[in-house]
Amino acid sequence: MLIPNLSPLWISLKVSLLATAITFVLGTVVAYSMYCYHSKWRSLIEGILIAPLILPPTVVGFILLMLLGKNGILGQILAQCNLRLVFTWYAAVLAAIIVAFPLMYRAALGAFEQIDPVLLDAARLDGASEAEVFCYIALPLAIPGILAGVVLTFARALGEFGATLMLAGNIPGQTQTMPMAIYFAVEAGAIQEGWFWTIAVVCISLVGIVAINSWKI
Repeated sequence: MLIPNLSPLWISLKVSLLATAITFVLGTVVAYSMYCYHSKWRSLIEGILIAPLILPPTVVGFILLMLLGKNGILGQILAQCNLRLVFTWYAAVLAAIIVAFPLMYRAALGAFEQIDPVLLDAARLDGASEAEVFCYIALPLAIPGILAGVVLTFARALGEFGATLMLAGNIPGQTQTMPMAIYFAVEAGAIQEGWFWTIAVVCISLVGIVAINSWKI
């Protein structure tokens, strides 16, 4: 079998790595904020945060398209600034962030909830600011759980299909990721090419998991 054009590989890696980095920061900060937040609105806010995990990816993609398309509220604002997000690789990054965020958020929140709150309160009593409590106590203690979230986020971003197809489209060399290459290869009857990209996705995901587990050990 001839090796196909490798652009889906580089696009997938670029999209998933950038999405993972952004989601890691956002998910960790939001998770700690929710860990410290106690209000009657907490359940509603959490429901909104994890909604992309429950909704079908195509629904998430449709909502994003309606918001960011040329007739959407955010799309019109971007157009006034001579910016276009839809059908670019940046749209693929955004779709991956939205879909993978709940995994990072839940993993980080679970990690923070395992911390003995007495340690955090003791630091506050000693005069530490909330930023210092987060950076020097909460974050280091939560690292194992956060790393698990990073692995899940990367794997989810790498395999994202539905929302990406809706928002970024399938443009070879620009927005075509490996999952899309698999789908359209099978649709065209190119089963060997579909197998090539399937094996590539599986191998990259396994390498990421093994690397993180080895680092933790």
